[in-house]
Amino acid sequence: QVQLVESGGGLVQPGGSLRLSCAASRFTLDYSPVGWFRQAPGKEREGVSCISSSSSSSPDSTYYADSVKGRFTISRDSAKNTVYLQMNSLKPEDTAVYYCAADRILDRLCTLNPYEYDYWGQGTQVTVSS
Repeated sequence: QVQLVESGGGLVQPGGSLRLSCAASRFTLDYSPVGWFRQAPGKEREGVSCISSSSSSSPDSTYYADSVKGRFTISRDSAKNTVYLQMNSLKPEDTAVYYCAADRILDRLCTLNPYEYDYWGQGTQVTVSS
């Protein structure tokens, strides 16, 4: 069974940084679109960033929500079968549970639409507060 496990969340002050990790088992993330999503209490899950399949028409292309452009960076480490989300200049509005997700349909470009993803991690809490 495909398993995705997020880690790296925590409590940080505004302006601080965190790096989230998404480690996969029984699934190779290189060939899958992978996205980071977040959900705050009372709000719908929203796309934060994604990275396309390494075998897609635009290999490893990345996309970011406007709210995080210039602050967050998504990357993939093939050797570790892990996708990261580096989050800098964090703001209180970034507070949410962050989820990693993978699309079972390989070789394609990623999207920020959560309904396009099939495999999800359990989430990791990110809290930005003084």
